[in-house]
Amino acid sequence: MQLGLVGLGTMGGPMARRLAAAGHEVIGADSSPTAAERARAAGTSVTGSLADLVAALTPPRAVWVMVPPPATGGVVDELAGLLADGDLVVDGGNSDWREAAGRAARLAESGVRFLDVGVSGGQWGWRHGYGLTVGGAAEDAERIHPVLAALAAPGAVAVVGPTGAGHFVKAVHNAVEYGLMQAYAEGFALLSARDGLDPLTALRVWQAGCSARSFLLEQTVDALAADPALTGVGSAVADSGMGRWTAEEAVRQGIATPVLTAALQARFASRDDERAASRLLVAARARIGGHAHA
Repeated sequence: MQLGLVGLGTMGGPMARRLAAAGHEVIGADSSPTAAERARAAGTSVTGSLADLVAALTPPRAVWVMVPPPATGGVVDELAGLLADGDLVVDGGNSDWREAAGRAARLAESGVRFLDVGVSGGQWGWRHGYGLTVGGAAEDAERIHPVLAALAAPGAVAVVGPTGAGHFVKAVHNAVEYGLMQAYAEGFALLSARDGLDPLTALRVWQAGCSARSFLLEQTVDALAADPALTGVGSAVADSGMGRWTAEEAVRQGIATPVLTAALQARFASRDDERAASRLLVAARARIGGHAHA
């Protein structure tokens, strides 16, 4: 299947390679010369602009947008003026689900269809497959099923609801991830405080066979093994925005989420301290999602 892919950075670039390996034709675009050149070097066909990208695709077109949230609205607006009736736009970035309906309506003015897809798996998804939660019409998802199937890990793709649902599920997922990572960091802090105990050895045992094992713990162990003293890591833990949006929704609905909210608040607090737990969170976050150290 032919697919236009806007955004060839930390997530989009590896996705393009995974799709190409599955036999799909990917034509990309990225405003960053560095990302564009890296994608070309990896074998992806890259155009110089969105207009060139659209012109290179055969109607009915499918364009997947994989850019940071602040840039998504502008890209969708530009695509709305370039695409035609029957084309499809997929927003796969970490977008606010509350903006999905407006983007779908904007594109619908030109007869362009819209899906929002929560993409999880971090920078390792290209190897193991991604988790994909799709919001929108089932027939639109079926249209790009070959692409979704190629990107997803086995059993890890589904239409979860109407427009906006895909990004909502991803936002809650990320908030849950905050809570899990915070729990590991706090456990690490307790282990580190005990004389004669090696936290890395303990965490390796947890990951090898204990009930607390997980992909997140695996990446946390690998990050700690690479720098056991965490000397090259700051303590300020960033947040992507999804945890905040989830907390806002919990308040709006009156649903108690003490763990998720406390984990978000701990990230805020980390920006004013130098605790080892915060530094481990920074290192693990970099390993999982390719985020830069603070």
